[in-house]
Amino acid sequence: MTRPGSSERFDQYLRWRCVLEDPFVELDLSHGTLTETEVVALHGPLQKALSAMQELENGSIANADEQRMVGHYWLRAPGLAPQPETEDAIAGNLAAVEQFAAAVHEGRLVPPEGGRFQKVVLVGIGGSALGPMLLGEVFGPGGKLPLCVLDNTDPEGIDRALGQLGTLRDALIVVISKSGGTPETRNGMLEVERACTTQRLQFAGRAVAITMNGSALHQKAQQNGWLATFPMWDWVGGRTSLFSAVGLLPAALLGMDLRAFLAGAAAMDEATRRKDVRQNPAAMLASMWHDQGKGRGERAMVVLPYKDRLVLLSRYLQQLVMESLGKQHDRRGNVVHQGIAVYGNKGSTDQHAYVQQLRDGRHDFFALFVRVLRDRAGASIEVEPGVTSGDFLDGFWQGTRTALFENGRASATLVVEQLDERVLGALLALFERAVGLYAELIDINAYHQPGVEAGKKAAARVLETQRKVLAALAAAPADVFAVSKAAGCDPADGWPILCHLAANGRVQRIGPAEPLLARFAKV
Repeated sequence: MTRPGSSERFDQYLRWRCVLEDPFVELDLSHGTLTETEVVALHGPLQKALSAMQELENGSIANADEQRMVGHYWLRAPGLAPQPETEDAIAGNLAAVEQFAAAVHEGRLVPPEGGRFQKVVLVGIGGSALGPMLLGEVFGPGGKLPLCVLDNTDPEGIDRALGQLGTLRDALIVVISKSGGTPETRNGMLEVERACTTQRLQFAGRAVAITMNGSALHQKAQQNGWLATFPMWDWVGGRTSLFSAVGLLPAALLGMDLRAFLAGAAAMDEATRRKDVRQNPAAMLASMWHDQGKGRGERAMVVLPYKDRLVLLSRYLQQLVMESLGKQHDRRGNVVHQGIAVYGNKGSTDQHAYVQQLRDGRHDFFALFVRVLRDRAGASIEVEPGVTSGDFLDGFWQGTRTALFENGRASATLVVEQLDERVLGALLALFERAVGLYAELIDINAYHQPGVEAGKKAAARVLETQRKVLAALAAAPADVFAVSKAAGCDPADGWPILCHLAANGRVQRIGPAEPLLARFAKV
């Protein structure tokens, strides 16, 4: 029944809002295209999806090929863990992280050369880097220990990051690798170790490992007397590891309230277990994804947070969504090529970038706005009579949303009162659950990543070919065909390897960088 003074638009908003009360997180779907008919049609599949998620939380095997459970939900509610020892391990890890961070902050744990730890250098990749980077961006300004993340094996990028840090004398070094054999992380660790040696500093006495028990990294840390080790578990995937030591240790060192972060996630988990899908934020978000992409990911999700501190949210969600949902096969082995592409930056910056195309160009997307009601900690000046900078930002959000909707482009908006630990925990938990529910709707396994493994294996083959190319080089110059034949590889593989080696002075190139003219020899 329409209330006196209401309007069709306001009634639409009331009909399509879904709220978590504490912490306050509102999902507003009033500017989407989801209909009551579609929600009713999805009710049965969503109930099955919610039951499947319940089985997952109870400890069912999610990855049949690996015989592995998926238990990242237990990290914020240890009592859900199917075994008492798992519950104890989660609680014990949280306590150990808090004690370690307190010892660092209070100066009881110090660098081997004396002084105090003043910054953190974190070495990781994928979920072991994106999550901590997001935390550093949201809570780093004014945090206790600033965070520098090395998340690639780019030598120049490593040099640049370490050069900006200056001395590592006051640096705590955190190395994160589940297996201990991830090449990018191993390389970054070796680069930081070399930098410590160059600066005549001890590495082991300032190094911390986050890894699985018994891994190569765990063994190295134990054998060399590293400062500490924290666990990773096989039932936590990299892209959902932020509530494990992977995220909790950097968060604690930044000075975040870990208990509030976990409590916010747990509150959202509870809300996203609701059987009434209209009151379940994750079920409704997954329904929107399904509606917009016709269950086949036909439209990309453009993430636009109207808060600078959330600039890395789109990158974080890229991995969470695309690595989870981007699958060639469904669970029955059918070729389906599923996925949802994710990109974004921040508002209102993007109004001066790609929003032009979003409104007037290809209709191959839907938008996801994030709106933070509180502008800043203190009062704001008026930049125009009665108008602050924050008013402009909020006005730009509303204007952009309206402009898109008027041109038939759908959006969802997540609204929060403020951006604190509880709220961020709830937001990230919402996306984790939405991914899980959507994966059930389209019958794919969200918790393995065969494509990533295929890329790693292909890279290993390239490096093996490079070793053969180096062994095949002689003092006498030879062209790419002769070198490749001697190395037993295709010239199409040999040529890029030779070009890279020559550019770095590791082989000698004679003549121009032309495939049919260049000759190569040992240095």
